[in-house]
Amino acid sequence: MTLGSENSDSMAVPHAMCTRCSDGFSVEEKMINCNGELWHEGCFVCAQCFRPFPDGMFFEFEGRKYCEHDFHVLFAPCCGRCGEFVIGRVIRAMNMSWHPDCFMCQICATILSDTGFVKSRNRALCRPCHMRERAETSGKYVCYRCHTIIIEGHLKFQMETYHPYHFNCKNCGEELTADAREVRGELYCLRCHDKMGIPICGACRRPIEERVVHALGKTWHVEHFVCAKCEKPFLGHKHYERKGLAYCETHYNQLFGNICFVCNKVVTGGEAITTMNKAWCPDHFYCCGCDAKLTLKSKFVEVDMKPVCKRCYEKYPPDLKKRLKKWTEEKVKQIKIPIVLPTLPKF
Repeated sequence: MTLGSENSDSMAVPHAMCTRCSDGFSVEEKMINCNGELWHEGCFVCAQCFRPFPDGMFFEFEGRKYCEHDFHVLFAPCCGRCGEFVIGRVIRAMNMSWHPDCFMCQICATILSDTGFVKSRNRALCRPCHMRERAETSGKYVCYRCHTIIIEGHLKFQMETYHPYHFNCKNCGEELTADAREVRGELYCLRCHDKMGIPICGACRRPIEERVVHALGKTWHVEHFVCAKCEKPFLGHKHYERKGLAYCETHYNQLFGNICFVCNKVVTGGEAITTMNKAWCPDHFYCCGCDAKLTLKSKFVEVDMKPVCKRCYEKYPPDLKKRLKKWTEEKVKQIKIPIVLPTLPKF
């Protein structure tokens, strides 16, 4: 294929003949000189549509000349992506033709014209995407550096996975294994890392480079020190420890807190009033006779397992008071401890 242009000449050439019709030229007849060949103006047309060439530009193929449109229709392939004619360099792949910039990976859109591709399920993929798909189906990882599947033992660095042998310890230069530790953007073998004295999180077992939480005899990342029940981070809020576990206030009270004798709900805030082997909310501890609010500093007597204030107790008959006093003394003897709880007030 050649690309050419016409040159017109109105002077007659002796014994000249038209390249197409082989007829001669009259003295005043305009002729076209193209690459040393002479043509009548009406003969110098597209071999397909028989129309003059726009701006004198034409394409030549196997000795015949074509206008640009007909040449594209007859000989130029269409791109498999954009559908336009491909002029110049053509990429032939997947039984189709492509512009070099249109032939790209169908997952990440990387241009494949110079890097090569892998055919997978009737798709053209770059090699990294192909290996990543294979790894996902087999439950393995792909090395970010060499783009091959990691058979066993992977190392994670800056959110990507690698073969361990692609890294060396920053301190001693030893080839790393999956036990390597990252500190401030650098990788260290386990031995060198332990010598640095950097705290290890009790949850993820990774080094702690920023804020450290000390609790339960361990060190933690702030976001990894969480309630054992709801798993929400404490983020500086108060926590409660029990049997080696940490709980937020709500769940600690639900699991281990005091239940109010009156409302049967957990007493929150650590303000439970405990006496007579029971617990009360501060607002629910009142005299069972007159409903007067009581505190642990108030003088009261236990009557039928409930508190009675001094004023209501004074209204009791003498015989009832004696029986209550005798019952209290017998209860103290059964407990066999040197306490007097409760004692009857002396009036």
